[in-house]
Amino acid sequence: MTISPCRSQTFVDYKYLNQLLLEVQENCRSHKNSKIVSISLEIGLVDPLLVLDKFNHKNAINFYFENRTQGEAIAGIDTVDKLEIFGNTRFTKAEEFIKNCLKNIIPISHQNHPLSLPHFFCTFSFFDQHHKTDYPFPAATVFLPCWQIAVKNNCCTLVMNTIINSSVNISQILDNLQRHLEIIQTLTNYSFKSEPFPVNLYNKITKNDDKFKASVASALEIIQSKHLSKIVLADTLDVFANHDFNLLQSLNNLRQLHPNCYIFSTSNGKGQNFIGASPERLISIHKQQLITDALAGSAPRGKTPIEDGENAKKLINSTKEKHEHKLVLDFITQHLSQLGLLPQVLAPRLRQLSNIQHLWTPISAVVPNNIHPLQIVAKLHPTPAVAGATRDIACAEIRRYEPFERGLYAAPLGWVDADGNCEFIVGIRSALIDGNYARLYAGAGIVAGSDPEKEFAEVQLKLQALLKALV
Repeated sequence: MTISPCRSQTFVDYKYLNQLLLEVQENCRSHKNSKIVSISLEIGLVDPLLVLDKFNHKNAINFYFENRTQGEAIAGIDTVDKLEIFGNTRFTKAEEFIKNCLKNIIPISHQNHPLSLPHFFCTFSFFDQHHKTDYPFPAATVFLPCWQIAVKNNCCTLVMNTIINSSVNISQILDNLQRHLEIIQTLTNYSFKSEPFPVNLYNKITKNDDKFKASVASALEIIQSKHLSKIVLADTLDVFANHDFNLLQSLNNLRQLHPNCYIFSTSNGKGQNFIGASPERLISIHKQQLITDALAGSAPRGKTPIEDGENAKKLINSTKEKHEHKLVLDFITQHLSQLGLLPQVLAPRLRQLSNIQHLWTPISAVVPNNIHPLQIVAKLHPTPAVAGATRDIACAEIRRYEPFERGLYAAPLGWVDADGNCEFIVGIRSALIDGNYARLYAGAGIVAGSDPEKEFAEVQLKLQALLKALV
């Protein structure tokens, strides 16, 4: 991220803040309740990834999200309130949790800026229950952070969320805010140097190559029998390093290597992190305008402009790839229509990333006030781009073929703010990090005409791109 200051100094009227917080406290005392105060400040421009690294500790839940092409990044660090759940009511319960929290929040802000609003950070696993009990993330986590720092349009906003009750010490809260602002000030002129992973310092443990190819061949038989028109099968790569992975450097490498992707990271507060560089947006809502993506059908980038163009042409003209893409497109438009939305299909195009290119069709819609973003997420997840068609049969087959827990792989990750704006991506091209161990995930869509060797090569291409970033 290019850092150039939008404000050289952060002015905070502590006397005014102190008076406001004392009034809130007095109100809490008389009503015998507690409130969450959300204090928003415009600050000098700083990289949220650096702030995450500085404020974070091993037992804190956090979330990091960056879209470099949009000039946006946001981090949520530690929790004021959180919900962790399993089961098929997780989206509904998450929505209720957010709505109940919002009733209890008092915003203090002089900005009319979407980033000044409190954000709720959400992760949902692919399945609503885990088959493997040792998977380290819940099926759903929603949290309101203690600290939220965001950059958009070259301006930076810090939000501090804190509980006010009759016994809390207001002076300590303001001292805490001042201390954190001073730390942020020291980060304004810092810039990264990418450090690639030293050669021969890790042992790569791959699954049996033949197993994935055999699964593809078996899935093709089911597709031939017409029980299924598509299934997405994933594979994993396990990596052990001789020292702990450097999360900060890995994320910085990801954003350097994949500037067109969403860079993300979330921690569970127990030392494990889930990170990645996803090309796939699930939904984005801003001022009731929804954008979602049909992203399916792939080809490698070429080593020369001529080869790249030939690969793109083959992709655009491939009956197999167009069929796979249409399954996703039709699914999304149908499911948005079922919610009462009126999806508008935009012109199809290519999504060209550093090592792979996809068929891509954006879809837009207007979202009425009575539809919460999580209702749309619940309706769309999982799309045929990460599951298959028909969805229920594909999901059952995925459980049968894949010996590992998908967890947050290919699942919705993102945020919702107090005004119903949101950004959710699909957690593909991702890795689970635990100390010196990493499990990398990638998948491929299997349809009639798929070739096990080519699908295996596509998955390896995705895994290797991710492996390159880990340090």
